[in-house]
Amino acid sequence: MNCFDSERPKILVVDDHPSSRMTAVALLSVEGYEVLEAEDGQAALDYAVDADPDLILLDVMMPSMDGYEVCRSLKQNERTRLTPVIFITALNDRRARLRGIEAGGDDFLSKPFDQLELSARVRSLIRQKRLNEDLDHAGKVLFSIARAVESRDPNTGDHCERLVVLGKAFGEYLHLSRAEIRDLTWGGYLHDIGKIGIPDSVLLKTGKLSAEEWQIMQQHVLIGEKICQPLRTMRGVIPIIRHHHERWDGSGYPDGLIGNEIPLLVQIFQLIDIYDALTHERPYKRAFTPQESLEILFQETTKGWRNPDLIKQFSEFVGNQVVAA
Repeated sequence: MNCFDSERPKILVVDDHPSSRMTAVALLSVEGYEVLEAEDGQAALDYAVDADPDLILLDVMMPSMDGYEVCRSLKQNERTRLTPVIFITALNDRRARLRGIEAGGDDFLSKPFDQLELSARVRSLIRQKRLNEDLDHAGKVLFSIARAVESRDPNTGDHCERLVVLGKAFGEYLHLSRAEIRDLTWGGYLHDIGKIGIPDSVLLKTGKLSAEEWQIMQQHVLIGEKICQPLRTMRGVIPIIRHHHERWDGSGYPDGLIGNEIPLLVQIFQLIDIYDALTHERPYKRAFTPQESLEILFQETTKGWRNPDLIKQFSEFVGNQVVAA
């Protein structure tokens, strides 16, 4: 298996018919894979967690728990969600494939197996799985760095966690897409990740920053952008990282964007970021009430710093949240 750089790939074959399993095991073993077998759905779920296979060949028609139910369980589990699933079935009809897609299946093969087709599809999906894992691990490293950055400043408390909750709620209120809400919540964790490159003497200074120190502090948005730029999954978050200190009238940084030159998702994030900071205590201020915080945001809007229409929507959202509480 010289096409794979790491250890021998592991495949789990799930089928209640021993003869079908033997056929798949024989074909895959010849290709050099390590092959595991499960005779029913529950055994498959147990193996998938314990053995961490690189791919699962899953029969559709099984007693007790069919392949669709097994696949749904796998895709909902954080530990197995990235494991590709190939449905194996003698049912070569459109309805069966649609059900498989809805369950989260990655590909389909019909019995009897064509060895060349089996080999090509398995090889392709294992490559994709390992790439996805690399991206997933890289993303987790970024979130860990972001938490470490937040912990450098004990005064912010659980600011990032609160932004995630608030961002999801406001995003749903605005009927944003699932991808936009994801980017908004990820922005809650990652918007200040660039502060890892800011010296403690500047980041943790309690007094007013000098002009030189302020220039250093402003670099955190550019540092954060560079950290996250290589990951395609962070493409929607990068504008939040770079532009969350822009202002509606162009007086913000780093690019002096004006009005709707500031991406809408960034404008939305700015409001929840500022609102959370206002409503929680800091060494230099008390925690303002929701109404006081909204008044401050309206004052900033009068100065030309915020989008007036968006501020109205946010005010209505906060009013609903307060009533619900």
